[in-house]
Amino acid sequence: MIEVHARTGTLARLRNDVARIEAGTTTDRPARVTLGHAEADAVLQGGLARDTVHEVFAEGRQSAAATGFIAGLARRIGAGKPLLWVRQDFAAIESGALSMRGWRELGLDPRLLVTVRAPDVESALRTAADALACDALGAVVMEIWGETRHLDLVASRRLTLAARASGVAGLLLRVAATPLPSTAETRWIVRAARSPPGAAWQAWGAPVFDTQLVRNRHGLVGQWIMEWKCDECLFRDASFHREEAHSQPVAAAPADRPHQASVVPLRQAG
Repeated sequence: MIEVHARTGTLARLRNDVARIEAGTTTDRPARVTLGHAEADAVLQGGLARDTVHEVFAEGRQSAAATGFIAGLARRIGAGKPLLWVRQDFAAIESGALSMRGWRELGLDPRLLVTVRAPDVESALRTAADALACDALGAVVMEIWGETRHLDLVASRRLTLAARASGVAGLLLRVAATPLPSTAETRWIVRAARSPPGAAWQAWGAPVFDTQLVRNRHGLVGQWIMEWKCDECLFRDASFHREEAHSQPVAAAPADRPHQASVVPLRQAG
């Protein structure tokens, strides 16, 4: 009889937790971390919440951009703590392996990254849920490719409850998938954006993302062009680059010549 009452009480508490999560009426305001992008942080009311789940969606050909964006989110949320990245086998086949050299170039520490290969979606979900219970982690990324019936509202609730209990953020990377109802705090759609021209010694421009916040449980939504600052490990507004797209250093005037050379006007032929 005592065991039955205990189970009933546990079930009632879980139902209350889920109801508060879905209604957005939790009594304690979750700890938040800024992205560095002033407008996005304002819309997010101070930044991303740590102890919850966030979703990032992208088309198949935009998987690299989404991977870079979610890596930046993980770095901001879990700075200084290990990051566990759970990858479905099919996602690794489609997108390729995570490059530790590229990870370093983004300003991230490969020594803090632990990757787990899961043979299927069910295994990835179990691994991510177990990992979210470990408060020694800074964040847990679960990368799933394509549509799946396993990542439904029930699975989303389970991940959110685990994140709330431990304070560890769950980041879901969904590539080539359609967004479905979930308990995620935020949902982003990410595409690659044009990088501004860099210095002559730079082979590539800075990572720039076209980010669209399409779901925000506690505020407004929006769309921004964000640049990831690899040295500072933060996002900033990159829209100003449209005006400075052709701003490049020019050669200095020769010291042994007149300041202004004479120009001979050309006459139109005929």
